[in-house]
Amino acid sequence: MKAVVITTAGGPDVLQLQQVDDPEIRDDEVLIKVEATALNRADTLQRKGSYPPPKGASPYPGLECSGTVLAVGNNVSRWKVGDQVCALLNGGGYAEKVAVPAGHVLPIPPGVSLKDAAGLPEVACTVWSTVFMMSRLSAGETFLVHGGSSGIGTFAIQIAKEKGATVLVTAGSEEKLAFCKKLGADVCINYRTEDFVARVKEETGGKGVDVILDCIGASYLQRNLDSLNFDGRLCIIGFQGGAVTEIKLNTLLPKRLTVQGAALRPRSPENKAIVVSEVENNVWPAVAAGKVKPIIYRSFPLSEAGEAHRLMESSEHIGKILLVP
Repeated sequence: MKAVVITTAGGPDVLQLQQVDDPEIRDDEVLIKVEATALNRADTLQRKGSYPPPKGASPYPGLECSGTVLAVGNNVSRWKVGDQVCALLNGGGYAEKVAVPAGHVLPIPPGVSLKDAAGLPEVACTVWSTVFMMSRLSAGETFLVHGGSSGIGTFAIQIAKEKGATVLVTAGSEEKLAFCKKLGADVCINYRTEDFVARVKEETGGKGVDVILDCIGASYLQRNLDSLNFDGRLCIIGFQGGAVTEIKLNTLLPKRLTVQGAALRPRSPENKAIVVSEVENNVWPAVAAGKVKPIIYRSFPLSEAGEAHRLMESSEHIGKILLVP
């Protein structure tokens, strides 16, 4: 099969489409013929050499895909050859075929094309596991998501609104904020021209928000704490603004704040299977009802993975970027 190989750590040009061996499936895995895969920020980090794949994972990038089941392992009962599915991957999505544990596979939700479904697993599993399973966002609460126009952000806006929360977002352009508004965001803040802490306080009557989903990290940490309500929960899922900082602990104690961190890829296969099952039960019905849609910005052929990475790193996109074999 063909797969995108990281020939050496570096810029987008190190991604080369090459002929490689087909993956071999274990007894609890399925083999998927990839219809499409979607980019994630982690793929660019892996390309640069700063986010190596877990032990035993495919060396090729790609943390999600959609496609058709080509083969199933001896212990797999739910899936059969010919099923159209999407899946959360440990790696290997940038290829024509990928092996994946059966418990990390999802059916294609009604109303979503096979290709577009490639943009769902990673965002759905990330947002559901952090905002809902860990931070317990509930109806009537307020929720702030940074990077509202990203793949994670566009999904988080939709599912949080569907579950009855008030949604605030930050983004870096009026075009991106207008898109977030269209998706259902109640308050849209341009982080380039506004102080998000002041705006959050203003919009919440001085209280702050109940839950924050943050991909920035160090440079936002104190400001995030300052933006939280009593019993507020901050969930950090990225370090785009650095990984080391100082905070004032006296902002945590009086307001009983919780700071959490989470990543999907390092989770055990068993833990991931729990998240995938929760997503199918709690998120897929909203997708099937048309309340939550995958937001696809652009598709590239697998041979142009480098160009797709350039687009992601420019941050000009809104939603997900796909690669199609």
